[in-house]
Amino acid sequence: MQPGVPVRVDAGNVPVHRLLCPNPGMMTGPGTNSYLIGEHRLALVDPGPVSEAHGEAILDALRGRALDWILVTHTHGDHSPGTAALRLATDATVVGLAAPEGSHQDETFCPDRLFHDGERLDCGEFTVTLLHTPGHVSNHLCFLLEEEAMLFTGDHVLQGTTPVILPPDGSMADYLQSLQRLQGQSLRSLAPGHGTLIENPGEALSALIRHRLQREQKVVRMLRQQRMAITLEDLALAVYDDVPAHLLALAQKTLLAHLYKLEAEGRATRADDRWLPANE
Repeated sequence: MQPGVPVRVDAGNVPVHRLLCPNPGMMTGPGTNSYLIGEHRLALVDPGPVSEAHGEAILDALRGRALDWILVTHTHGDHSPGTAALRLATDATVVGLAAPEGSHQDETFCPDRLFHDGERLDCGEFTVTLLHTPGHVSNHLCFLLEEEAMLFTGDHVLQGTTPVILPPDGSMADYLQSLQRLQGQSLRSLAPGHGTLIENPGEALSALIRHRLQREQKVVRMLRQQRMAITLEDLALAVYDDVPAHLLALAQKTLLAHLYKLEAEGRATRADDRWLPANE
């Protein structure tokens, strides 16, 4: 995966090219993927961060063709801030959901209007359906390229790893429900915001759900094994004993999402900043 070089990732009638942003890191893996859809009238999924090099790579990939749509999965800093410059350069219509108030996400992102779950965009050469998939964050969208049954998943489904769930805006309950909803779609491939194309959507979705539920059961088991209420930090050490130490701070965020879900279900409770199983 080489930054700035358009690579065709589909084998269908509607061309889809991936452009990798030069922003590798712990949270972004090899970098953020931008996807260019179409032959003559184009749409782009996730412009990425503010990056002059990546912005130029996108404009070069257009080769003078019109960019009609900018589709943004969510407003984290590695996905949406590049929108403003690209919109200025192309006058494309911006599709997405604004950053939740107080979420410390990209407040510069401004969609052209209010978009809705299930809305279908007629892009001339192809059709894109918007699917609201809260969980990682509350304003997350996936975009379904109907003709190819290809789903652009942003950070909802990643290749080779699981996304962090970020409460209070993110929700584990919402995340699992969103995954289950996607299982009801007829999909041939998943195009994630980081990593390579996933060509076994059913298996990938089932594996994600199974992983989350197994982790949830481990949370419940570890809570029950404690003789007293336990802090989030100490519980993370027990529940994520298979995770490298440098990732524990992120694991704590997802653990908190698990605990909020269990609390809402009456299966866990808290006393001040400590957690224990409900009714024990």
